[in-house]
Amino acid sequence: MEENKDEGSSSSPPGISRWSLPRSNSLPGEVKFAESLEASTTKLALNRSKTERRKQNVGRTDPAAQLFDDKISDKKKLRMLKRIATVRDDGSVLVEVPSNVESPSHYPDPEPEDVHYETFDEEFTIPCDNQYMPPLQIVILIVGTRGDVQPFVAIGKRLQDYGHRVRLATHANFKDFVLTAGLEFYPLGGDPKVLAGYMVKNKGFLPSAPSEIPVQRKQIREIIFSLLAACRDPDVDSGIPFKADAIIANPPAYGHTHVAEALNVPIHIFFTMPWTPTTEFPHPLSRVKQSAGYRLSYQIVDSMIWLGIRDMINDFRKRKLKLRPVTYLSGAQGSSSDIPHGYIWSPQLVPKPKDWGPKVDVVGFCFLDLATNYEPPEQLVKWLASGEKPIYIGFGSLPVQEPEKMTKIIVEALEITGQRGIINKGWGGLGDLPEPKESVYLLDNVPHDWLFLHCKAVIHHGGAGTTAAGLKAACPTTVVPFFGDQPFWGEQVHARGVGPDPIPVEQFTLPKLVDAIKFMLNSQVKERAIDLAKAMQSEDGVAGAVHAFLRHLPPRLMQAETSPTEPRFLNSYFGAFRRCLGCA
Repeated sequence: MEENKDEGSSSSPPGISRWSLPRSNSLPGEVKFAESLEASTTKLALNRSKTERRKQNVGRTDPAAQLFDDKISDKKKLRMLKRIATVRDDGSVLVEVPSNVESPSHYPDPEPEDVHYETFDEEFTIPCDNQYMPPLQIVILIVGTRGDVQPFVAIGKRLQDYGHRVRLATHANFKDFVLTAGLEFYPLGGDPKVLAGYMVKNKGFLPSAPSEIPVQRKQIREIIFSLLAACRDPDVDSGIPFKADAIIANPPAYGHTHVAEALNVPIHIFFTMPWTPTTEFPHPLSRVKQSAGYRLSYQIVDSMIWLGIRDMINDFRKRKLKLRPVTYLSGAQGSSSDIPHGYIWSPQLVPKPKDWGPKVDVVGFCFLDLATNYEPPEQLVKWLASGEKPIYIGFGSLPVQEPEKMTKIIVEALEITGQRGIINKGWGGLGDLPEPKESVYLLDNVPHDWLFLHCKAVIHHGGAGTTAAGLKAACPTTVVPFFGDQPFWGEQVHARGVGPDPIPVEQFTLPKLVDAIKFMLNSQVKERAIDLAKAMQSEDGVAGAVHAFLRHLPPRLMQAETSPTEPRFLNSYFGAFRRCLGCA
């Protein structure tokens, strides 16, 4: 993710200054994404479906209106994409907006006349402990790395506290993590290590060459075709039946809205990066020079992803869901205005855009408390106490292409600036030193909410969760983005004055890292980090997410059909079962 906020689009938090940032120039070696898809894209002459009618309407004057017109052939749509969108070497989509297009002050978003939706009371609030609400069976469908899964573990635990039965469906790699947290687990397809390696290589979600498409498509197909079972099949280990009353999902699940349609249950989409069109900043996976193209960039990225996966979605709809296929381009992402969306970041960092309606919420960062029960190794405690606070350097579950070279740069930068450092080896294989150094400590996974409190600054890839943990701990932050939303968070950190310009991983050099460390050591930067952390203290993103989810549920689910004692009984029963699984 990557774009700057417009000047004046929002006010800064108290004590935090906004900086004007130049946008990056287009990189060489751009690849036309549509060309790689045209050979494998087949024409579809199919009927409309319920999901299709949810699509977001686009005005006739919009440059991309034809992309959402099912009367226009796919070849014409592909030719139009070639004219206005290009995939760059960094994995982002460069959107070229016609010079005669002006930025709209208000972007109309009318509903189709033949479609009616239930309305929800905006004043509806979460039931308190002394109020009764019937228990629901809720499935949370999450695709991504541990950083993507962790906020939803916190959300699931809070929903469970309200008496609901929660199943978190994600990759098998995270089974122990989910069960240990006390939630039910169900495996989704796809391997996050393969997905992460693919996206690091291609710098994003979009393949840069036809030869890369099968790698990504295999993973996505496995994910999509595992979604229905996650919503209705019995527990894999215990055989206890399960049938979802409601779905929570993140966009990379892709087939989420289609499963919700088939099961006729409500869905709420949560994500750690902007996915709802706005005129205030571009899609984080795009590069747009003109503000007039900001909203258009969301439609372009949505369309490109849809063109690459629509045959799998329609195969899934026909074979598994027994639904009619869809023909329009934006059917895969669920970005239509009738589906509630919640964004997991602090409004102190990125305020809610003014053109996001009442069904879009910015709920705050969702932290999972891992520090309370964490017992650090005695060796680490002694090392921390033996000198000044260190600088943390780590890239989590992202594979590093040249770990030895990067490790050497990190160690040299620490020596030049006279700092101690903690290097997280992660999946990238960092920290292979020729000989041990007293000023450098190597570690594996340690809870960030514990570790960052013992650091003076942090350097990481810019995942939303890691960024949040660093800012909460009042640490000046340097983001080294690899792909996706990471450049976006790097720019937001810089815009608040709590970190230097992000350093793209392919530009990671000794001089740039030395300059970044010196920037973070500035006392004024530390003061800004403290101010931002204080402003975030009053937020409870987990409560905000649960509040948003419950507030947008249809009224029919809010009506009691069982006795007030049943929720607690179910919660106790399934909680005991989950604890048993977690201990196994």
